[in-house]
Amino acid sequence: MKKNEKITGYLPDERPPFLELLIFALQQIVVMFPATVLVALITGFHVSTTIFASGLATLVFIFVTGKKIPLYYGSSFSYIAAIGSIMTAEAFAGLSLNERISIAQFGIMMSGFVSIIAGLIVKRSGQKAIDKVLPATVTGSIAMIIGLSLAGSAIGNAASIPEGIEKATQALATNWAWIIALITLFSTIIYSVYLKGKLSQLPILFGLLTGYLAALIIGLFTDIPFVAFNTITSSSIVNLPIFTFPKPSWEAILAIMPIAIATIPESTAHIYQLDIYVNELASKMKSKKKYDIASKLGINLIGDGIGDIVSSSIGGPAGTNYGENISAMAISKNFSVPVLIAASIITMIISCFTPLINVVYSIPSAVIGGLSIYLFGVIAAQGITIMINKNVDLFSSKNLAVIAVILIIGIGGAFSFEGGMIPIFGTKLPALATAAIVGILLNLILSIKENKK
Repeated sequence: MKKNEKITGYLPDERPPFLELLIFALQQIVVMFPATVLVALITGFHVSTTIFASGLATLVFIFVTGKKIPLYYGSSFSYIAAIGSIMTAEAFAGLSLNERISIAQFGIMMSGFVSIIAGLIVKRSGQKAIDKVLPATVTGSIAMIIGLSLAGSAIGNAASIPEGIEKATQALATNWAWIIALITLFSTIIYSVYLKGKLSQLPILFGLLTGYLAALIIGLFTDIPFVAFNTITSSSIVNLPIFTFPKPSWEAILAIMPIAIATIPESTAHIYQLDIYVNELASKMKSKKKYDIASKLGINLIGDGIGDIVSSSIGGPAGTNYGENISAMAISKNFSVPVLIAASIITMIISCFTPLINVVYSIPSAVIGGLSIYLFGVIAAQGITIMINKNVDLFSSKNLAVIAVILIIGIGGAFSFEGGMIPIFGTKLPALATAAIVGILLNLILSIKENKK
């Protein structure tokens, strides 16, 4: 009995029993699915191909990194504007959808090589050099704006109603959507706080099922179709993804390739988050093993770059390791790499079966919103955790300046401008990437005097 009480989660190299593994994998899929699909819808990429590429790239990432880093690869929001500029460019207006995707693919593939080069540099320079360029003030702040910049998306989903609702009943439908979102949110919180043992590792899945059931019941009594199973119509059960292949283009290289530089701080923040939470769990489980994940930033960037190359080679958008999945792992205390392997394989299978895709699509936006309020908030809270863990001096004028600038540029840019793109000097820059770069440069400038001392 005492032995069972010690098992409060799974460390990266531990594998749950088969049935548990499948359930945990489904929980990870539920968490990553909305954002990954949304990127495909916004950019015009094929949804089923994007889903398949996400699973395949995750699988490749895990094996490239030696199964040491529990991260899930999903579509990145940082690339949306850059990809959109290619997909909607006048120069390519006469091309078919697949031809435009092929051109964008080439830029994404080249951005993968940027991440690989960055990873090799990081591996060569060592941890001390990384900490100087990307201290906790930077990575913690970036983690915070990743979560906070998504707050609008979470609240928007929570109030979302099905399409086609008559204007007279839209206000009522919005009220019911909020009820569904709140039921999802508070049930997930209650499950995460009060469930014990192995059940404590499934609060997100249980919260989703509770919200889903509430949506079904409310839909039954109000005739508002919060749950619909016919999002994708097809005469065939099996539909293989539409694979396209990269087409060389200088325009795509110039538009998309530089974004990879801006995503490096985001990946760094994720790695530091994982290191803290995994080792905290290992300590609670009285494991003698040290999981030195923070030192694997170099191989993580290399794996991320290879993931971009793999995804873009078949028609998927650029990706990154997902903060939502890290939040799910932190909440459920399940960092098992075999679970993520299973999730990637199941994701690839789902992308080939129309009924399975429709089941996932049937999850109401209000339920997704309820979950997202919790998940995105946890991402932001992890940024605070990074700073506390690294003993950041919040009375230091330098640290306060770096944190303040990153937070305001990142959050202000995300909410003040369409698509989170800041208009400046005749161009538009992604808020998250701009905040990260400005924060890094400001920290380096303010550190010159310290280095001399």
